[in-house]
Amino acid sequence: MNDLFVQLLGGLSYASTLFMMAAGLTLIFGVTRIVNFAHGSFFMLGALFTAHWVTDWFPVWGESPLLYLIAIILGAACAGLAGAAAEFLLIRRMAGAPELYQLVATFGLSLAMHDAMQWAFGAQEVFAPRFPGLKGSIPIGDALFPAYQLVLIALGPLIWLGLHLLLTRSLFGRRLRAATQDRDMLAALGVSPKPLMLGAVVLGCALAGLAGALQLPREPAHLQMDMNVIVETFVVVVTGGLGSIGGAFAAALLIGLVHAFGIAVFPQATLVLVFLTMAGVLIWRPQGLGGVLSASGAETGVREPAQRFRGLAPGRGRNPLIAAAVVGLAAWAWAGGAYWQTLAADVLILMIFGISLQAMMALGGLVSFGHAAFFALGAYGAALSHGLWGATLPWALAAGCALALVVAAAFGAAVVRSAGVYLAMLSLALAQVVWAVATQWVGLTGGDNGLIGLTLVGTESRPVFYGLLVLLALLAVFALRLLAASVLGGALQAVRDVPLRAAASGLSVSALKYRIFVESAVLAALAGGLFAAHKGAVFPSVASVATSVDALLVVLLGGVHQLWGALAGSAVLTYAGAEFGRGFAYWRGLLGVFIMLIMVAAPSGLLSGLGSALQRVTRRRPAAGADAAQGAGTP
Repeated sequence: MNDLFVQLLGGLSYASTLFMMAAGLTLIFGVTRIVNFAHGSFFMLGALFTAHWVTDWFPVWGESPLLYLIAIILGAACAGLAGAAAEFLLIRRMAGAPELYQLVATFGLSLAMHDAMQWAFGAQEVFAPRFPGLKGSIPIGDALFPAYQLVLIALGPLIWLGLHLLLTRSLFGRRLRAATQDRDMLAALGVSPKPLMLGAVVLGCALAGLAGALQLPREPAHLQMDMNVIVETFVVVVTGGLGSIGGAFAAALLIGLVHAFGIAVFPQATLVLVFLTMAGVLIWRPQGLGGVLSASGAETGVREPAQRFRGLAPGRGRNPLIAAAVVGLAAWAWAGGAYWQTLAADVLILMIFGISLQAMMALGGLVSFGHAAFFALGAYGAALSHGLWGATLPWALAAGCALALVVAAAFGAAVVRSAGVYLAMLSLALAQVVWAVATQWVGLTGGDNGLIGLTLVGTESRPVFYGLLVLLALLAVFALRLLAASVLGGALQAVRDVPLRAAASGLSVSALKYRIFVESAVLAALAGGLFAAHKGAVFPSVASVATSVDALLVVLLGGVHQLWGALAGSAVLTYAGAEFGRGFAYWRGLLGVFIMLIMVAAPSGLLSGLGSALQRVTRRRPAAGADAAQGAGTP
């Protein structure tokens, strides 16, 4: 009984940290309508700044309770100042953009902040001293519970009460609430929303920094803190309902207790239990515990006025020329040697993976932040069928696609009830479950050691496999084009743009969303199987958040509604990672800056931005020629 009570207290302590993170993220979303993926970076900044302050810069501060508390507050203030800079440079410029573009832009911010902190603080862990006066433990029967964690348990409700009073009793809080309801009306009444947005971001980031600084007496500060905490923070925010502080508090308690008792009862599947809890809540209430659905019944994903796919340039007959150019470049890469062959194969596989997500986003308006789940199922299905039953490449690819088809068919029932960020987080839950299974089921998947030594593609058959990759990539592009121009494609776009009107016209909205989701999952699994054959090994990282983000970056860098966008996005992403990663330690930060610039300057993708620039140039040339002719004819 005492052990269960200790687990309960541990869950409440962890819930306080989750609530501080979730409350900050909810505040930012409520006012700016931006889901800040970089929120974990401000958590890490508060922890690293405070840890170095009391350990390296002013060690004497770690010996005084008052000075240690001031150092924690300074860590929160540092995160708040960084949040102010992020709001001015990025968040303000992303206001009004589709939610997924905002999510990817703030992911770029997280990459930039990660490398900036690595440069400023170093890559090593920092062990800060325990909080003075709270170093001991409280006896609870035969067990002991840290006294410091009791303080954290009390802080959660106090912060919730403080936020409630701020939002309901102060002028600033009332204006913040008004900005979440109708920002345009607030501006019409003479209240500028920009200071409110800045204040919400600073307060939200300061809460994240405070949560990070308060973790120091429990764990060391390190450069993996951001990704470790942001996933479960998203779980809390989405489970509680976007924009709901009360929902975030309830969800933090729920997830904290599931996490604590999961460690005690089923430690190997704690993460799975957390995400299954979120999935269960979203299936029951698609808007979360305290969220409210929009007028259309759900939030939409990617909104763009385009109704059809565009090529590299306007005009007919361009697609065969582009396909021929792709074949020519692939042949040139093959002749360039092993390095360029590997790089080109990576581009083609990532291109197929990106097209699988692009079809779901551009036609169905469905957003997935866990598309790596199906990529991983395809990879493990192909690898296991080859290792256990000696399946050749065609049968191994078919096995991977069949496995993904079964999972997608079962998971699709939940997909048709969600949209927007809720669907993105639900898909992330599936990907994390697949990752956890791949990591923990060592007897089948090899765990972190992976499945290695696959011989699906031999040395003599490598040229044939390379040609197959080129063919499949081109077929995926043209299949996407045919789908977009078909009756099914038109129905999907109607469901994407005007779901209520589409339903009133007799279209089966749920069935259409279900179909495009399942088909997209199978194509992603095909890319995963090809990846396993190409690399000769599969590791749990194929189901990680980073793999899902790669697919999103391919689509958004190239352009959601650009037919050849996945080719451009995969080429840029693969080449940048290969070239910068060889001789530049902070290449991820540089990639993050590039992502932010693209999302701000050309949110429709590189090809759209290039096309607009070419149109501006061609328009100026005739005008310049006409001016020259007129000048020549003037006496």
